[in-house]
Amino acid sequence: MILLDTEVIPDWILFFGHFHPMLVHLPIGMLLMGMILYVFSKKEEVQRQTSIAPILWTTGIMALISCAMGWCLSLAGEYEGDTLKIHQWLGICLALCSLALAYMTQHWSQDAFMSRFFKPGLLLAFILVMWTGHLGGNLTHGSDYLTNYLPQPWRGWLGIAPREQATEEKGIQPIRIKNLQEALIFQDLIQPTLKQKCWSCHNAEKQKGKLRMDSPEYLMKGGANGEIIQAGNPAESDLIKRVLLDPSHEDHMPPKGKVYLTEDEIVLLQWWVKEGAHFNKKIINIPYDARIKSILAKYTQVGNQQEAYISPVLKENIPAATDADIEKLRKHHLLVIALSKEKSFLEVNAINAKQIGDKELQDLDGIKEQLVSLKLGGTNISDALLQQISSYPRLVHLQIDHTKISRQGLSYLSSLKHLETLNLVANAIDDQAVLELAKLPTLRKVYLWQSKVSDQGIKMLQKKMPKLIIDQGWKGKWPLDTLNIPIKKPE
Repeated sequence: MILLDTEVIPDWILFFGHFHPMLVHLPIGMLLMGMILYVFSKKEEVQRQTSIAPILWTTGIMALISCAMGWCLSLAGEYEGDTLKIHQWLGICLALCSLALAYMTQHWSQDAFMSRFFKPGLLLAFILVMWTGHLGGNLTHGSDYLTNYLPQPWRGWLGIAPREQATEEKGIQPIRIKNLQEALIFQDLIQPTLKQKCWSCHNAEKQKGKLRMDSPEYLMKGGANGEIIQAGNPAESDLIKRVLLDPSHEDHMPPKGKVYLTEDEIVLLQWWVKEGAHFNKKIINIPYDARIKSILAKYTQVGNQQEAYISPVLKENIPAATDADIEKLRKHHLLVIALSKEKSFLEVNAINAKQIGDKELQDLDGIKEQLVSLKLGGTNISDALLQQISSYPRLVHLQIDHTKISRQGLSYLSSLKHLETLNLVANAIDDQAVLELAKLPTLRKVYLWQSKVSDQGIKMLQKKMPKLIIDQGWKGKWPLDTLNIPIKKPE
């Protein structure tokens, strides 16, 4: 069958084609209902056949309509040709078989010789509906859809490779890099992400938008809208534009209902495109900044080879905060979150209290023994609040981005003996202010996007604290404002 270009197919044909997945279940259900009624009916043979005749006639007619809808859908060219062709012909055979069975029940039921063909025909229809449905599922969900969760030992009996353990997030496999020195950027990092998040709609058997992403050649070729990757220019690459769109946008990829790319995955994808979209270069041979380095560190932690770091503070046993002290904070619309069922550690988040200031936050003193994480980004705090929390004995994470703190405020933090991460994004701190961080020996990571700290200031801080991870964000505007960049449409 020749697949036409969607640009020349009338919209009404594709409109009716999209009814195929919904309509196709009706004849399947009716055929199976007819089979069940026939098998379990206690009537005589002739009466049994005659009683299911209306069901079989309706099944055949609806199956023919479903075939017509499927033909309309196939014209979009989004499905693998060979599997599609077999699925189409099996569907037609099933429709004709249903009509033939209906004719037998109405005209041959009294003929003993001819009625003997009814049972084999019914068995054939059952085989056809299972086979056709299986191929339809393969076209829609991939060839391993039926066997993906097949348990052992059945997988071994059928010669199917063991299934890897999945994470809790919808079965997505964690990507791990065992040897960063030898890992290839595309094969070991980018391709596994595309496989998990994109291949279900863009593979050899299904090509939404006439786009395949399961090989470098097809990925660079693009789809119906042209190329999706412009090496060296992520801002003009449709692949990057679409993953950065608002999830409610009709062009966002993956579409609604699928698992979206994480922020780290998007950053790595942009980095790969920006540095040339190479398919055979090693990660170690491609330039990367502190942010990419921190993301790569997450991918290189494998099993017990690198034990997950846990702050010593979180291993302590402390008494719980009182309900009265927690309620004081909640009255200010602060979120007070328990970080563990077994321990009494708390996090306070001002996401719903952006107008809060130093006065209201004095109530933090009531839970200072339990407070390990404090998120005050975008609030009206001043240096006085940092002086207040400088006496908190177990503060590990502090987020004070988009505030008006100064060098004086940062100097108060030197007494925090367990502070490990500090978010200073979009604060008016300079090179001299940031050097105050060198007084925090336990600091492991600091975020400095959109600050006034220069590259020279970063170098000075890195020299004083070689192990400190300094996240400066993406070079350039981040995230890209793709909502105002038109996506390329077919001409």
